[in-house]
Amino acid sequence: MPASPPARRLAAAALAAAVLLGGCTGSGDEPGAGADSADSTAAAADQLAAALTEGSLDTVRVTDRSGERSQRWWDRVVAGMGDQPPAVQVSEVSEGTGGTTAEASLDYRWDLPGRDDQTWTYQTTANLRRDDAGWSVLIEPSLVAPGLRSGEVLRAVTVQPPRAEILGAGNTALVTGRPVQRLGIDKANVAGRRAPRSARQLARLVDIDVDVDSFADRVSEAGGEAFVEAIVLRADDVTPRIRRGVGSIPGALAIDADIPLAPTRGFAAPILGTVGEATAELIERSDGGLDVGDQVGLSGLQQRYDDTLRGAAGVRVEAVDDAGRARRLHRVPPVRGQPLRTTLDLQHQLLAEELLSDIGPASALVAVRPSDGHLLAAASGPGSQGYSTATVGQYAPGSTFKVVTSLALLRAGATPKTTVSCTQTTTVDGKSFKNYDDYPADRLGDITLRTAVANSCNTALVTAAQQLPQRSLVQAAAALGVGVDHDLGFPAYFGSVPDTATATEHAAAAIGQGKVIASPMVMAAAAASVARGRTVVPRLLPAEDELGDSEPAADEPLTAREAAQLRDLMGAVVDDGSAGFLAELPGRVLAKTGTAEYGTTDPLRTHAWMIAARGDLAVAVFVETGESGGRTAGPIISAFLERAV
Repeated sequence: MPASPPARRLAAAALAAAVLLGGCTGSGDEPGAGADSADSTAAAADQLAAALTEGSLDTVRVTDRSGERSQRWWDRVVAGMGDQPPAVQVSEVSEGTGGTTAEASLDYRWDLPGRDDQTWTYQTTANLRRDDAGWSVLIEPSLVAPGLRSGEVLRAVTVQPPRAEILGAGNTALVTGRPVQRLGIDKANVAGRRAPRSARQLARLVDIDVDVDSFADRVSEAGGEAFVEAIVLRADDVTPRIRRGVGSIPGALAIDADIPLAPTRGFAAPILGTVGEATAELIERSDGGLDVGDQVGLSGLQQRYDDTLRGAAGVRVEAVDDAGRARRLHRVPPVRGQPLRTTLDLQHQLLAEELLSDIGPASALVAVRPSDGHLLAAASGPGSQGYSTATVGQYAPGSTFKVVTSLALLRAGATPKTTVSCTQTTTVDGKSFKNYDDYPADRLGDITLRTAVANSCNTALVTAAQQLPQRSLVQAAAALGVGVDHDLGFPAYFGSVPDTATATEHAAAAIGQGKVIASPMVMAAAAASVARGRTVVPRLLPAEDELGDSEPAADEPLTAREAAQLRDLMGAVVDDGSAGFLAELPGRVLAKTGTAEYGTTDPLRTHAWMIAARGDLAVAVFVETGESGGRTAGPIISAFLERAV
């Protein structure tokens, strides 16, 4: 920071002063006193180094009462280097002819803001003089740093590297630098009384996430030279109306910039997260690694992997003169961040978000590749309001869970051809269970398990499951990836199936109700497990496999024979059941619809679910409130399977 004229006069006076080093004068010291003189010279140099290391010249005695001025000069020159003073040591002292002058070589080491390895080391020369009062040192700019000139001060500037990208499948850049405009009020270009009015005009102009009153207050409270940002808009979102409006509002300014952004505003936003300016709290915790205006991850993957993506800051040490002109004295280059690779497929994610774009309630579409578990899409609709319904939503899975119950029955000796009883209603411990309202009457009675699953007969599965212990449902769920937690490097919910249950809770669990909870992601994984023939654990971050086991710790892993039988059952849902509309798609399609009652209204509201698999693609669709799995989730999953490549 350039010095004011009075400060420059004080500095000039300090430069001209010869400073006496306290405690260096012996009782019989005279110029040229041989070994004693040499000892006192070394002591004088050591005392100077100690004073510089402490950042205080209080131990340095000066003539003409200039000690306080010297301290102020030192404080001003090094103020821009942070709170930590340099470590200074004497490396050599040489005395001139006659013992009245000497030179002390001083080794400086500055620990600079940012990384632990960022230091600035150099050597300066202190010119010492000796008279009857003892040794003194000449305070001059070159004592502080080589080449420092009169009137200049030191300044350490943190240099952040460009933020690394978040990549998707095929190393496609998902989050990368994209052009934006920062819209705000530049108070330097508008009269103080006019600024709040301009702020209100700008807030009303953009009309996106900008509270008019609070923005006007922020503008009023900001300094007279401040630029107060209202919003950052993608360049494509700055319409001609906004451009004209900014140009007509006094003090309004649009600043071009590049910031890390996904392809669209909502693209996998709850998962990828956001980047923004470091908060005061983050800056304080960074120990000099962050400064005002630095960009950091604030949520999602951007926050969890901020160190990886942000890299390491460098630093530039400058000499700044009275006019603000800067010369570089030292530089530690920043270390670029490393890209974060994900499995998200750009086109699959865009398609998923398009299909959910007009769904009012919370919703999700998750696509998993069975062959490797890669999450190709994990979209949460606008009704989720920024929550990652796709990966951490917790809902009763309804009849999609009948795939799990079917596996438990198969393990107990049943086959797809085993006869089960599908009645209008069945009662367990006083609680009545029934089929959905338009269940086909010709599929009642004694039917095969294949027919019961195809048409989603609740009573058949509830009755058959009465012969199973609750633990068998837990084990079957684990074999399909449900209910076994993993740390995958991002927030993910794998569902819950209670180990113990009352008779009615056990009956409800058989049809995915009661205390059984799942996320759309884990139900997509269950469909993928059936398609693959072994348990599939979803993966979003291929490099983070070491965070968790590659396979769940199921007591009884899924076998190839069991998977083949489950494929038969899920295929029947398409061939002869509630997902017949998928039969028009080419290739073999597996599916299961699901509806789960929730809430306390009369009639109860229902979650709409559907899971499906076609080729090397498994999908789950969820809508928090819908008519039924087939009617609400069905058209979405059908469109996705048809259009996804």
